[in-house]
Amino acid sequence: MRGVLFDGRQIQVVDDLEVRDPGPGEVRVAIAAAGLCHSDLSVVDGTIPFPVPVVLGHEGAGVVETVGEGVTHVGPGDHVALSTLANCGACADCDRGRPTMCRKAIGRPQKPFSRGGEPVFQFACNSAFAERTVVKAVQAVRIPKDIPLTSAALIGCGVLTGVGAVLNRARVDRGESVLVIGTGGIGLNVIQGARIAGASRIVAVDANPAKEAMARQFGATDFLTSTEGVRDLLPHGVDHAFECVGRVELVRAAVDLLDRHGQAVLLGVPAAGAQASFVVSSMFLDKSILGCRYGSSRPQRDIPLYADLYRQGRLLLDELVTETYPIEDFEKAVGDAEAGRVARGVLTFQRGVPTSS
Repeated sequence: MRGVLFDGRQIQVVDDLEVRDPGPGEVRVAIAAAGLCHSDLSVVDGTIPFPVPVVLGHEGAGVVETVGEGVTHVGPGDHVALSTLANCGACADCDRGRPTMCRKAIGRPQKPFSRGGEPVFQFACNSAFAERTVVKAVQAVRIPKDIPLTSAALIGCGVLTGVGAVLNRARVDRGESVLVIGTGGIGLNVIQGARIAGASRIVAVDANPAKEAMARQFGATDFLTSTEGVRDLLPHGVDHAFECVGRVELVRAAVDLLDRHGQAVLLGVPAAGAQASFVVSSMFLDKSILGCRYGSSRPQRDIPLYADLYRQGRLLLDELVTETYPIEDFEKAVGDAEAGRVARGVLTFQRGVPTSS
């Protein structure tokens, strides 16, 4: 089968991958569509260390092919969006409703794939850049069949992370002000999360002025090309600042632009050893700096919620998909993503798997 493989030196689309059958508590999914996220490219450039060879991809949707023993919540033919959380469901954090903190969901690379008889790693417990993948049952969340799979694919990372950061981690309230630094796939979902939460002022900042129209479409009330103009709009600062780029100087800007009792939420991924600084005395007015893993999400709860919001017209998914690419055009998709030409590019696998009902 086809898939996108990184061997530590180069990325290539290969056609000789194999994937094993699902074991107890597992699901095999025929991938229909997968979003290209910068986290995938961060494996290639070394920002996210990961063992190789590895099949990339972690933001996908498809159709259940087979299920392992004990799996009852999905069955063959179901449409599913995939999460990256292979949480155990039995530890204290899972029991508290904090699956993103489950220690078994982080840093345990598996090898369900093989190539030429040699095992191949799975990225983010997912590897959506393959015609088929095997995931833990908890990662497969059933969605209505009337949601196009090219759009549903984006729920599993960009939407869970961005919207979840607003609703679950920051808990933005009605009438509050929000600053979003960076309007890529994550930033746009933070913007629409703030809109859904009822924020009264949503200031989007991106160095690329061409991104203004889409930022406003998703809910931004103001658009700037630099953080330097934020105080002109909101002299006292903002209630919530989301850094979605991963640059330490922008982390500092997010902290510096907080109003009293404000929160800076860090979503961008800098280099593993990157350090940021702030003026300690500036924090004594009840300000906070919050890390956020995967939107503090509970995928089996949140994905159906976001699917319902999409069907109500309140959550934008189709609009996130700037362009679709057959898997063979992976290199073009990467070029477009790196050049900032797309909000999200979506890879499709067209052999026998529909992208919509």
